[in-house]
Amino acid sequence: MVEQAVPVSRLAGWLRAQRLLPADADGGDLEVVQLAGGASNLTFRVRGAGLDLVLRRPPVSGALPTAHDVVREYRIQEALAPTGVPVARMVAACSDPEVIGAPFYLMGHLDGVIHASAAELAALPAETARRVGLSLADTLASVHAVRPERNRLRELARPESFLDRTLRRWRRQWGLSQDPARPLPGLDTLFDILERGRPPAAPRRLVHGDYNLANVMYAAGEPSRVLAVLDWELAALGDALADLGALLSYWGDAGRVLWAGRGGHLADANPAMPSATDLVERYALTSAALADTSAAADAAPSDSEDESTPTVEATLRHLPYYEVLATVKLAVIVAGAARRQRSPEPDQIDRLWRTVSSLTDVASARAADARLVG
Repeated sequence: MVEQAVPVSRLAGWLRAQRLLPADADGGDLEVVQLAGGASNLTFRVRGAGLDLVLRRPPVSGALPTAHDVVREYRIQEALAPTGVPVARMVAACSDPEVIGAPFYLMGHLDGVIHASAAELAALPAETARRVGLSLADTLASVHAVRPERNRLRELARPESFLDRTLRRWRRQWGLSQDPARPLPGLDTLFDILERGRPPAAPRRLVHGDYNLANVMYAAGEPSRVLAVLDWELAALGDALADLGALLSYWGDAGRVLWAGRGGHLADANPAMPSATDLVERYALTSAALADTSAAADAAPSDSEDESTPTVEATLRHLPYYEVLATVKLAVIVAGAARRQRSPEPDQIDRLWRTVSSLTDVASARAADARLVG
């Protein structure tokens, strides 16, 4: 699998051409190992000849259109480097699929830990576990505090509204991923509900697109300090509450569905972990503090904001909509994974489709609870 996804000799030749590898080094000097995680794009560690890098590329087969643009992901993180948002160091990107069979990029390897194990979270001291969750909210606020119009992130701007293109994209992805033998009319109904019940347009912010505990790396020796936000493949300019809604979706019943059979739900692993309400309150406080700091540093307001811009607190009433949207997206992502599944064991594919069905039920219940139905 590794050699198919990352042909080492061809990668070595490209690295030499980029002067990242000594002229006398070849593929035999490199060790390429696939890393855990990266359920959509594939992630590999590349070591040897003085290098210690991480390579990201699309899936070997079954990639969906627009869902695996790794060069775009590279450019977003490169643009974030001077902003204070914690990201990995970007090294190089290659858009030529002839090199290893697909576009890819390289970033520096980080000595960190991803809190993706309920057992590990359960073992953390109470205060550390609480800070892990609160720093997650703080970091998200820092992402949304970035002024896209002041750096290359403005290139992400689109004339169409965020919700228009988001709903169109994910409905299309669902159409590409669904199995006619496994109809899920409830998911189609949810897309209709989201179309009808969309909230007013929000100020444009950088949106990560899949913000959750498993996509954030913490410092190895300081497990409550965020080292880098990872997996920016779904990033866009849009509604900040889309990220907060995603975080709450993972923190609640959707997360319980996803982590069933995988060691336990992360947010439930340690009783000291913040509640969903704690996360929202911390996010609002940090966002307000960052907005005050930014306003004090500016001689004039940003072109993208004016006195009519709603406060964080004023927009939080629309949060349930974004929780439903996030859960629907998770269902479509899992359906895409089922579509790409090449396992000879039908039970594995059945398990993925059961997850899609359960996530659909969670989203439907949240929509009903928030009175988004009808």
